Amino acid sequence: MLSELILAFLLQSVAIVVAGSLLVRYADALGDYLGLGRSLVGLLLLAIATSLPELLVGCHAANMGAVDLAVGDLLGSSLFNLMILAILDLATTTRGRMLSRTASAHALSAVASIVLTVLVLLFLVLKLEISFGRIGIGSLAIGMAYLFCVRLIYVDQQFAEAQQQAAKTANASSISRLQAIIGYICSTGVIVYVAPKMAATSIELAEVTGLGGTFFGTMFVALISSMPEGVTTLSAIRIGASDMAIGNILGSNTFNMVMFIGLDLAYGSPLFAAAGPVHTVTAASVILVTSVAILGLLYRAEKKWWVFEPDAVLVIMLVVGALALVYRLGVHG
Repeated sequence: MLSELILAFLLQSVAIVVAGSLLVRYADALGDYLGLGRSLVGLLLLAIATSLPELLVGCHAANMGAVDLAVGDLLGSSLFNLMILAILDLATTTRGRMLSRTASAHALSAVASIVLTVLVLLFLVLKLEISFGRIGIGSLAIGMAYLFCVRLIYVDQQFAEAQQQAAKTANASSISRLQAIIGYICSTGVIVYVAPKMAATSIELAEVTGLGGTFFGTMFVALISSMPEGVTTLSAIRIGASDMAIGNILGSNTFNMVMFIGLDLAYGSPLFAAAGPVHTVTAASVILVTSVAILGLLYRAEKKWWVFEPDAVLVIMLVVGALALVYRLGVHG
């Protein structure tokens, strides 16, 4: 039983890695044809594709009545996404700090992520049982705020990309439009199909090895469902598309908050009113860690004597500390 689960997990991991690498390539080409910069490609095309596993896992949990697992998956995934970006920052050699190379392109996306997470935190505290059909007022407010933020970012990035149009034309992709569309859809399909199965396999592994538990299950599912973001972010860094890499993480965190609409629909009543109080700590932690990432984006001075980028190290430390706090509150709360 254990050997079969391990083999299934390895095969699913390989499928995610291959699909994620191809997704970056086709999304980059598709972005060129759509007139999107790499920041918007990461924010929209990559973020939506790699966030779908969290949506599927969360909706399944909400439909089964496991509200805390569903909410913990999305909020925990946002924490892990930020840690993934920080770890990749430390593991890759770039000129200067990756988190501060394109501050103007990503500060707006990071702020949008904070705004949406603040709304999540607010409605987790208020626990309003007001709904419109099957959608709670909290999820509805988050969805409207998301559309507004994406519009702002799109206008901002279109203005920035207009100044680089000549460079984009000179580096036109060799992939045809049809190939880019088919490749993007197929790569996304593989990720959407495999990631939830990987999460289920991971839960079975946790139970078989005796490492189960509510906290571990929630955090482990969040970690595994964040794997597509990690693979696509690493692939984007390898092709020199740091804009796409950062946009993918920030866009995924923004889209994670919007996916509460889907969880509301699956649960059938206001989700935030039924969620446990510990999730407010996770939401506040996401806001804090994202704020630290913004500091790294905006601080332009390069400290040559730093062995490690201090902003990335601080992000990792804060995420680990937040998970430890959530664990303590979950056990003793």
